[in-house]
Amino acid sequence: MKPKIDIVRGDITTFAGDVIVNAANPSLMGGGGVDGAIHRAAGPQLLEACKTVRQQQGECAPGHAVITIAGDLPAKAVIHTVGPVWHGGERDEARTLEDAYRNCLRLAADNGYKSMAFPAISTGVYGYPKAAAAAIAVDTVYRYLSLKPMPEEVTFVCFDEETAQLYQQRLWERETEFDV
Repeated sequence: MKPKIDIVRGDITTFAGDVIVNAANPSLMGGGGVDGAIHRAAGPQLLEACKTVRQQQGECAPGHAVITIAGDLPAKAVIHTVGPVWHGGERDEARTLEDAYRNCLRLAADNGYKSMAFPAISTGVYGYPKAAAAAIAVDTVYRYLSLKPMPEEVTFVCFDEETAQLYQQRLWERETEFDV
């Protein structure tokens, strides 16, 4: 069965599915880009939840993920993951980005969430090339959903049209790879 993956251009803070993913920094205390937008939209409850996580386990390492309440967001929960900072591809950035996506999918499944939304992790201030990040994101999610029953549906919520087109192109390539 073909995995259910959607790509939309929009604001991830309005996603009304089960869980959204936050492209966080290791401190989990909010920041710029999608991280700041999620923290602002979720309200102070999210920051308090992140502080609790920090007190329990310290910072979130690149490639890892943690889950919190969603505060004022329409989603039920937020999974925070830290993607790699791009250093030219020589510091195992691809593996770390793949780990980030896979660990988010596992957390969603472990918590019984059927639908989730991802932003384009690491493509903002962390500088990961968008096309390479799209390939890793789509391929990782596609493989995972092909093998596991949960989550049932993943949406990539892309902030700009260029990113949405890159993700859509990679999904099309992935879906037509074996249709010959």
